[in-house]
This record gives sequence, structure tokens and C-alpha cells, in this order.
Amino acid sequence: MGLWMHPNVAQLDLPEGYGGPFITLGDGSLMTVRGNSTQTSADMGVTWTEPRQIYTGKKPGIPGPGVLLRTREGAIVLAYIDKSTFSWGWDDQVGAPVDGIRSDVWSIRSPDEGKTWFNRQRILEGYCGALINMIETERGPIVVGVQVMLDEPARHGQKSLVSYDQGKTWATSHVIDLGGHGHHDGAMEGTVVELKDRRLWMLVRTNWDRFWSAFSTDYGESWRSYGPSEIEASSSPGRLLRLASGRLVLAWNRLYAEGADSGPRQSGQYSEDEASWHREELSIAFSDDEGKSWGAPTVVARSDEWISYPYLFEPTPGELWVLACGFRGLVKESDFSG
Repeated sequence: MGLWMHPNVAQLDLPEGYGGPFITLGDGSLMTVRGNSTQTSADMGVTWTEPRQIYTGKKPGIPGPGVLLRTREGAIVLAYIDKSTFSWGWDDQVGAPVDGIRSDVWSIRSPDEGKTWFNRQRILEGYCGALINMIETERGPIVVGVQVMLDEPARHGQKSLVSYDQGKTWATSHVIDLGGHGHHDGAMEGTVVELKDRRLWMLVRTNWDRFWSAFSTDYGESWRSYGPSEIEASSSPGRLLRLASGRLVLAWNRLYAEGADSGPRQSGQYSEDEASWHREELSIAFSDDEGKSWGAPTVVARSDEWISYPYLFEPTPGELWVLACGFRGLVKESDFSG
């Protein structure tokens, strides 16, 4: 089948290998981070400058895959996984990670549009999966969701890190522990958005056929009122974004292929319960009422291969970059008003 794209989705004119994160700088140009380097573009991503190294020292803490934010005060904050010390292994006999697993989270910040970088620090020691997004709240605190490995039995938990000073220092929340047992079980890879009533809403990846919701009233330092959401999903992370129009958009892999009510499921060392890992379709949906309800989901891309771990970026109001493994599309919000 190859890659199928919705007729209202245009191919995004980005060079191969550019999948985010992206921010808009003060002069209107774009910046991306690729590994330990930044690049900028003055033509909406068509061409990019030569890479500019962020950190020139030795490990640990060399920038790797991460999330990027430019605050209203103009500081650029990067939170990232330290791949230079990454270590992972799983013992099938005991159903637990091997000793010494590691996937630390670090942060670094720039006060001058990426020319110089300061305050490099480890903000989570342990094992974290993928970082999905980082937001600046209306009143200023920065929040990023992270996951941690729990034991007895081995599973993942979800929490958040919060900065009140533009990424100079960080506080941490308690752990959301939903149980489970497996190297891909528990609460994982949450995506965060601020609601208009100033609560934070996190959608958490699970193996129970839907995202779980958690809410915070203190900028992510604690999470309450969590439970199953009404959004069915496979075992794959989603991505929430507040658009310039005020609406919310969600990109994710639905529970099964469009029109189907069943599909392959797996468990074993992955998870205690059987879960759908349907990732061959990527869908988006919009909400006009702060996530209480959603318009009909639209499949924007379909493939024989996985189209997962979506990334969303709105470089200009009403135009949305939708990127995922194996897919890069340009969506006009007005074409998907449902």
C-alpha cells in the first residue's frame, strides 16, 4: 500500500530527517534541534542553516531527543534524553529490567535565541521514555511530562517537572502509578495542555484501550482526578496542542483501523493485559469545548508501516505541521472544522 495521505493534507516541504522539535524565534524564523545542534530557517523550513553545536563538553548530559520551548520572555528551554549514557535491557526470566538501566532527562536554556546556552542540568535521574511535549502556562511556569520506571512489579509511572524561573531550576511532582507489569506497561508518555480554567490536563498512554486523563491545579506539581478518558487509543502516545484559534487538536493512533472493531493484540513481556498496538493510521480531531467533546476523527495518513509518535507545530495561525514516524503533512485547520 505504501503511504496514503488524506486529500486535504499536503506534503510538508521539509528536508529528509527534519521531524521537530520546532519553535518560532523573535524575528519570525524557525529553529529546530537535531541531536546536539540547532539550525534555523528563514523560509518556513525549506532550507536550513548549518548546524550550530549546543554543548561542547563531554558526557554525561549531551543533548539528544527532546522537547523545545521559547517562552514569552524570550528564553529558549530544551529538555532532552541523554543518549550518551542511555542503557536498556530486560530480563524475560524475571520480568524486570536488568541492572543499570538509564535514560536520564536533562535541560539547558538559552537567553539569546540559541547563540549561547547555560544552566545545563540533570532534572530526572532514572529511566524515562520519550518526551512528548513541554508547555508554558498562562502565568509562566513551564511544565514537561516525564515517565519513570517502577519496580515490584516492573512498570512505568508518569509525573511532571515544573520550572518557575524560565528553566533555571525544576521541581517535581508525585508519580501517577496505574499499576501493570511489563516493559511497556503502566502510565507512559503523557502529553500536557493548559485548559482555559488554568487546570493542566495530561493524556497518558496506557494498555487499556484508551488514554487516561489526569488534572492539576498547581502547575503540574501534583495530579488529581485521574481516570480513564473517553478517547479510545492503542498503546501509543498522543499529542495535544492549543491552536492560535483557541481550539485543541489531538493527533494519535486510534484503537483499531478505521471502521474496524477488533484487531491484533499482544501482551506477554510487553504488558499484563493484551493491548492493541495499531499504529498504521494516524488521526487528528479538534475540540471546541476544552476537550469535553471532539469532532469526528480524521485519518490523515495510512501505511503498511508504523505512523506513530506524532508531533504538532503551528508555524502560522491555521496551518498545522503534523509529523510522525514515516509521515510529514501540512494541514489547514479550516479544512478539518468538524
